[in-house]
Amino acid sequence: MKRYLLLAVVCFFSAGFLVSSCTKQTETLSLPLPSQYYPLETGHVYIYRLDSSLIPIFGTNLAIHSYLAKDSIADTIRDNTNRLSYRVYRFITDTLASQGWQSIATYYITPTDHSIEVVDENNLRFIKLKEPVQNDFSWEGNSYIDTKSFNSPYQFMNGWDYIYQNVGQSYTDTISNQTYQNTITVLQHRDSSGSFDPSLYSYRNYSIEVYAEGIGLIYKDFLHWTWQTDPPPAHYEDGSYGIRLRLIEYR
Repeated sequence: MKRYLLLAVVCFFSAGFLVSSCTKQTETLSLPLPSQYYPLETGHVYIYRLDSSLIPIFGTNLAIHSYLAKDSIADTIRDNTNRLSYRVYRFITDTLASQGWQSIATYYITPTDHSIEVVDENNLRFIKLKEPVQNDFSWEGNSYIDTKSFNSPYQFMNGWDYIYQNVGQSYTDTISNQTYQNTITVLQHRDSSGSFDPSLYSYRNYSIEVYAEGIGLIYKDFLHWTWQTDPPPAHYEDGSYGIRLRLIEYR
């Protein structure tokens, strides 16, 4: 009798172990998909506060010009490899929307089986999101871009490893106080020469994006500048600029 009781206990705990193992395996496989954070449907419109940082005429602070930007998913097309892509038109107006919307750019979004790719208005292809969507997973988001040729203006983008942070966490915009419950942060790059000193050569490259589930891009901060002291006078190199987007309306 004791022998049968012992066998029953062993079988019970073995079954429990198997169920536990299967449960853990299921949890591992149920990671969110990139498409959950970058939903695509024609007719959707995103309106952002856009702050553009430009080289100043005088001084050491980049000049900031502010606008409203409207991204409208207009239609679908096929890219050069026959993949379904979404065409997006970007319009801008002043921050009070007192002027009419002016078209300034067109870009394309291509969802693949395992990633989301974006071709911007300069024909640069970025891998914005990629499976698996989990903290600390990284990938080369600029791998399609020529960052190594001697004459490439995008050498500063070479070797950027995009990495997921704060997966599934809430995000609050400190300006609008809008809170999004389920988001992911993609830190694309962060590098600088240290504290800015106008008497010394310095640089900064920083890029980060935040996506909300069921919505898409809700925040973007990109900054690239090089402060050159030789030849004098000291100045920002051509191509220094920044762009910050904050979602204020989605429909």
